[in-house]
Amino acid sequence: MSMLQRLKTLAASIRQAFGRGTRRGLEAATTAAPGAARSLRRALPPLLALTAVTAAGYAVVMHPPIQAVPHGQAAVRINQFSGGRTEFREGSFFRLPGLHEVRLLPLRDQSFHPASLAKATGPSPLQSVEGLSLGLDMTVRWALDDKRLAELAPKLPDDIEADVITPAVQAVVYKQIATHTVREIFSSQRAEIAAALEAELRARLAPDGIVLKGVQIGSVDLPPDYRRGMDRLLADSLASERMRYTLEISEKKVKETEFEAAADKLRRETAAEAAGREQIIAAKAQEEAMKHVLPFKQKQIEQRALEAQADSAARIQQAEGAAKARRIEIDAEAAARQKLADAEAYRLAQVGKAQAAQMAAEGELITRHPLLVQKAMADKLSDKVQVIIAPPGSGGFIGSALLGGAKPAAALQQDAEKE
Repeated sequence: MSMLQRLKTLAASIRQAFGRGTRRGLEAATTAAPGAARSLRRALPPLLALTAVTAAGYAVVMHPPIQAVPHGQAAVRINQFSGGRTEFREGSFFRLPGLHEVRLLPLRDQSFHPASLAKATGPSPLQSVEGLSLGLDMTVRWALDDKRLAELAPKLPDDIEADVITPAVQAVVYKQIATHTVREIFSSQRAEIAAALEAELRARLAPDGIVLKGVQIGSVDLPPDYRRGMDRLLADSLASERMRYTLEISEKKVKETEFEAAADKLRRETAAEAAGREQIIAAKAQEEAMKHVLPFKQKQIEQRALEAQADSAARIQQAEGAAKARRIEIDAEAAARQKLADAEAYRLAQVGKAQAAQMAAEGELITRHPLLVQKAMADKLSDKVQVIIAPPGSGGFIGSALLGGAKPAAALQQDAEKE
């Protein structure tokens, strides 16, 4: 149980006891009139003390001297006699009832939504420059200047939004909206209107110690008929804007194509110029190189000519040497062949002489002995012919028929004699 609840319980018990004592005194006074005065005089001081204690307890319970500062708020304690002010942000502080007055002020940002201005059919709609009623959904964020809380505590009313914010917002909004058309408020100049409202409202609230954090404009409520016409007008306007943007995009594409063509042409020209410069530089470099290459080439040609002459001389000498060697070889080969031919002729001559002598000896032998021919022939044919039949009565050579004819023995004898 908290201290505040205990004090409340104590005050309730005191009141009950005081009530019971009062009832008992009245009953005693009615029953015993002679001693009532004496009893009343004896009971009066305790009753007065009890009454004072009860009143003090009730005051402490209903108005406790210790007060805590709620989270997100600041407390300003004002002395009723001296006018001194003390500011408290956190914790608890001492407050004496009847002497101190405490004012709680918010430290956090507050949001204010003027509901009366939100609808065109509301209690206090706005008026445009054409005289058309409209509603504006607004949000006003504000906060108290925390450096001036002690100064603002006795000046600001209890309901700051109703007594300070609402009149200032209505005065500023009515004046600003009345200078603009519905189309400007609805679409084209909404940001500018919000900026003007914020600037004027900030200047109006600053003297009261209220810092404006921002003004946000939401939806704009229009009458149904005007809203439909505005929607059609906006649709036509959007279509026109879309067509304009489409044409601009087409023109930009055409220009982009032209720029790309020009850039491509410039790139090609630049590339051609660069290629030409490269060729010129290469030609100059080649010309400079040829100045050094040509003497070197001339020396190479001269060197090759000298090498060719030396090679030709060497080949001539080699050919002459080869020809001399060939002639020597041919002469040697001719001499060797001549010697071989002489030797062969000599051999043939000797062989012919030997064969002639042999044939002469054989002829002489055959002449002397003619049957040797038959014997020799029989020896030659012995492995081929088993039986040789001589013609009867011939008396000649048995192989004369095989040799193409037979001569009589007398003819053979004549031939032998001629030889």
